[in-house]
Amino acid sequence: MKSKLYKSLFASVMGAGMLSLGSCTDLSETIYDQIATEKYEFTEADNAALFSPVYSSLRDVYWAWYGYADLDICTDLWCIPLRIGVGWGDLYINFHKHEFHSQLAHLEVLWNNAYSGINACNQMLDRADELTEDQVAQLRAYRALYYYLLFDAFRNIPLDTTYEHPEGWQPEQATPQEMWDFLITELNAVKDLCGTEVQMGRINNYAVHMILAKMYLNHNAWFNDHSDNTYYEKCIDELEEVMAGPFDLAPNYEDNFKEDISTSPEIIFGIPFEYLYAGGNYFANLWMNEAGRATWGFTGWATGGGAALPQFLDTYDSNDKRFELCWIEGDQYNAEGELILVDGQPLNYTREIRSIDNPGCYPMEGARLVKYEIISGDWGTSYDDVPFFRLADAYLMKAECLLRLGSYKGEGDAVVEYLVQRVRMRAFDNNATEAHRTVAELRGPSCYQYGRYENTAKRGEANNYTDERKRDGQNGPSIELGGLLDELAWEFLAEHHRRQDLIRFRMTNGQNVYNGKAWFCKDAVADVKDNHCDIFPIPQSILDGNINLKQNPGY
Repeated sequence: MKSKLYKSLFASVMGAGMLSLGSCTDLSETIYDQIATEKYEFTEADNAALFSPVYSSLRDVYWAWYGYADLDICTDLWCIPLRIGVGWGDLYINFHKHEFHSQLAHLEVLWNNAYSGINACNQMLDRADELTEDQVAQLRAYRALYYYLLFDAFRNIPLDTTYEHPEGWQPEQATPQEMWDFLITELNAVKDLCGTEVQMGRINNYAVHMILAKMYLNHNAWFNDHSDNTYYEKCIDELEEVMAGPFDLAPNYEDNFKEDISTSPEIIFGIPFEYLYAGGNYFANLWMNEAGRATWGFTGWATGGGAALPQFLDTYDSNDKRFELCWIEGDQYNAEGELILVDGQPLNYTREIRSIDNPGCYPMEGARLVKYEIISGDWGTSYDDVPFFRLADAYLMKAECLLRLGSYKGEGDAVVEYLVQRVRMRAFDNNATEAHRTVAELRGPSCYQYGRYENTAKRGEANNYTDERKRDGQNGPSIELGGLLDELAWEFLAEHHRRQDLIRFRMTNGQNVYNGKAWFCKDAVADVKDNHCDIFPIPQSILDGNINLKQNPGY
């Protein structure tokens, strides 16, 4: 059950705005437009209700169908293939192959949900004189978070800071530099005004520092200009503020992925989900074969779409507990310990998978993700909170910056090894020797065997493999800081990190990993200077509705 603090948050904010929770992409649908006149004096209850779409839109951005969390399917960790005899596939195939185009519904939904949250913030900020300083800071911080996510995904986006507009008005498209300047200014303005209380769903000062740190960490990759390392120094400065806060690593890795994570000391900012008011996390539905629900007594729908890439699974250390905490493969058993049968055959999740779409994958192919707590009944993972920022992230971000800088303020290799070891310790039963990684290992190549790897044979046919797998650096340029990139994958799998990480980490030829490496059915980009896939195309429906917008380069 959720904590009393969590219930209090929903009672005061979510409960007051229940009418907006079901549909928050259009504020004109709520009852509050009817009272939002200059003559109306807002009560505290009204303000609490109006905050509801500010919060609920973030849940939609992250976990609505076609949410931000799905963007890991663009990476080298997992995919959603065509499931032979089941379905899935469709637009998810485009994401795996990096064949992005403006008609992909995923992008339109992500864009609309994010701007819904921005509109909700702007609507309240238009009446800032009726709010407390704390409420204004919260709204500005939330708005900046929405813009940060949009900036990461699309880069060339409209910047709007007010809700009321004249008839026929259409927003202008800000340049990346204009958007960057706005975000840095906004975040710096509120980073000490949001309070130090750590509460699910509420942005605190530490969360604002984390957004700033993420901005600085990714600056050079976002602008494709690696000439200025001072952004890594600025990132560390923000992280120091976070690490001085009331946080500690959770004793168990899995504590951060429970249905209720409000008691984890590691959570800097979490998105709350709740049974009655706010469900969303559909990983159990996405990953589990229908028969596989019996392991947990999970009764919700399940079609077994997701599949781990075997190339990634093969990277794990055999003693790393995070493997068994995140993945299941092989024969599956029900809650009573009995072998699960499907049409008289054991349910067996094979590590090997065939292809993304030619022919696709059969229902039992692919290891399944169990990182987020699966609860019996119709719950599944639907009400699992999201650990949006956690302390382990701050530790490894600082380690990365120090590796890129060499040293900063007297800290260097020894601190890097300490931070990485601290994060790894719980995954290796607190065995300091096994948890230790040297700076040379972190700077060295990845252990991932990159290269195209698919089997186009259908069941009953002789295997027909395209197997170009080779360890990083053996079939092309190696990855700078490849050992650290591996660490980020093992620690932050399925936490919306990997796409951003692959874009930030580069190879020795200057291209980033996201474009320059091949995996499963995704090919490497031949042109070292072609980075247009770093951002997505602006949805065509959005372009059609606003003549001021131009499509992103390369699309």
